[in-house]
Amino acid sequence: MRLPRKRRADRTVGTDDTGSLERTEGPQRRRRPTGRAKGRRRAGRKARRLRIDFPRRGRRGWRRWTPSWKLTSGLFLLFAGALAGLFTAVYIQVEIPNPHDSARRQATVYYWADGSRMVSVGDVNRQDVKLSEVPESVQRAVIAAENADFYSDSGVSVTGIGRAAVNIVKGKETQGGSTITQQYVKNTYLSQDQTVQRKIKELFLSMKVSNQRPKAEILEGYLNTSWFGRDAYGVQAASYAYYGIPAKELNPSQGALLAAVLKGAESFDPSLSAGNRQRAEDRWSWILDRQVETGSMSAEERAKYTQFPEPKPPVKPTSQAGQIGYLVDIVNKSLKSRSGITDKDLAAGGYSVHTTFEKDKVLALTKAVEQVRAERLDPKNRAEDEYVQVGAASIRPKDGAVVAVYGGSDAIEHFTNNADTSGVPAASAFKPFVYAAALEQELEGGERPAEGADPDPLKPKASGPSMASVGLHAALVASDHTPFVEIGKKIGLKKVKELAVASGLREESMAKLEPTFSIGTSTPSAVRLASAYTTFVNQGRATEPYSVTKAERNGVALEGLGQPKPRRAMSSEAAATVSAALRQVSWSAVGPPKGQRTDSVSWAGKTGPNDRMNSAWFIGATPQLSTSVAMFRTKPDVPQLLPMQGVGGPDSERGSAFPPLIWKAYNEVVVPTPSNPADGPQDRP
Repeated sequence: MRLPRKRRADRTVGTDDTGSLERTEGPQRRRRPTGRAKGRRRAGRKARRLRIDFPRRGRRGWRRWTPSWKLTSGLFLLFAGALAGLFTAVYIQVEIPNPHDSARRQATVYYWADGSRMVSVGDVNRQDVKLSEVPESVQRAVIAAENADFYSDSGVSVTGIGRAAVNIVKGKETQGGSTITQQYVKNTYLSQDQTVQRKIKELFLSMKVSNQRPKAEILEGYLNTSWFGRDAYGVQAASYAYYGIPAKELNPSQGALLAAVLKGAESFDPSLSAGNRQRAEDRWSWILDRQVETGSMSAEERAKYTQFPEPKPPVKPTSQAGQIGYLVDIVNKSLKSRSGITDKDLAAGGYSVHTTFEKDKVLALTKAVEQVRAERLDPKNRAEDEYVQVGAASIRPKDGAVVAVYGGSDAIEHFTNNADTSGVPAASAFKPFVYAAALEQELEGGERPAEGADPDPLKPKASGPSMASVGLHAALVASDHTPFVEIGKKIGLKKVKELAVASGLREESMAKLEPTFSIGTSTPSAVRLASAYTTFVNQGRATEPYSVTKAERNGVALEGLGQPKPRRAMSSEAAATVSAALRQVSWSAVGPPKGQRTDSVSWAGKTGPNDRMNSAWFIGATPQLSTSVAMFRTKPDVPQLLPMQGVGGPDSERGSAFPPLIWKAYNEVVVPTPSNPADGPQDRP
């Protein structure tokens, strides 16, 4: 029973100044505490709020040391809050670094004229491609196999990281479970070390990358940096390594196998062992089924792929041995001179370079050189046959494309590219340009012949220097020097030089303008001389030789490449007249062509027994190909060319007999005739 308010007030208890209790009567108010009492009361309340009841009051034995649920939950929340704060602080401080060098470095891939891959050059066999160049079926296969919820996850798998961390601490091998984002981060920004520190760094970077980068960019980076085995980094290199095609041509079945080898090529490359074959086939099938399960492939489409997509056998990494190194050398020179890229750019790699080189012709030219050397030279028993070198080049007259070269026995052992190096005198092979310059001078001073008619160089003209007495036509066929020296003096050596350069010879390869200039003291390369001879085939029009049809890096094409435009180097009349003389040179050297019209097949220039220079040349041009062959002797550490006297025996005409033999052996294979179809050899260059 509650007392009335008044009576409750009568029972108020207070304290006196000594702290003893006293009862007050009547309705008087409670005394207000002094300042000191207020302080003591406030301190007591604060102490009660901060007190942690541990060990627990009112408990005995072990219960005294058991924390209450309030204390436990409080400590947990405190720990979780501190951990979250630390996590947030670390996340904010972490910055996405630049990709490490190995992730940026790519191979430069060179292709034959037919689009097949010639060689991949670079420390890392990788060539980045845009995600749009990877079929969606391949993307779906990789996602189904590696990270089905890639497009919706946060970029990390905490359970996978935890399991890997525990295994690292225990000294066991790590297991899979990383997301595509984590694998991309590891490939691009981190080392492959299996440490707890690296895993923690991977966690933070993966979350940050997932938050800041589009999923498509992450998937593209992952596909371009992943290891597929067979020395292939990235899906483009892998596609060539396993199927010999670019990634954009992969079908869903092939894409599923490439997704399978991502788990570990040493265990899933089917060509390595029978066990690998079974594992690869099982995983390939599972990946296709997995795509149906995740909804990225219909059951009807899955039913189409029942036969295992057998990859091609693995091959050793392609090197620059044989002729490959010389081809790459010519292409790189062209890239630098025409597109403006530097050696540093090439060293960074990542270029896709399509060349004009035709594999069958490179093989045929190599075989022709090796055949003649083996049959006619004997360096073990004849000292004059030592240190003999051959350089050759074959060019398509209609557009100037370099289709084949022979740069030496092996690009790894013989570093100088004999096909594209100045230093070998052209000798009598230069005389057609002197003849053409004389004709141009004569035509300028007299009436031009009717269109299509060959001017007679022996018939005097109304004005200009008469060539009736010099007989350049006969002199060219007979390799007679004197008439050319005389005509050079009359028309001026500068005019001869200008016409030769206009035809395609390099200015820097021209010799001094001395009387011997007209008999070939200039030193053009085999490529340039073959190119210049196309001027006689093309009615006086010259085309700059080229070896690159297209080059690009990261999808961006380089400028300044492709087919050059032809230019007028001499009149069609002069070209036709020189051609008539060269045709006779060709027949005297290699005989009339088989199965073809003798009046329209070949134009050739050659050195002969009267040449005293240390070189032997033969340049034969047909409507299909203009091919030059040079033979000379050079010894390491000896700057001058060695003499050609006695090379191949006393009947070799100072070695001049051999270049025509090489040309003929090559031309009979690559230029089809009714009696000799060009099947082409099958060996590798």
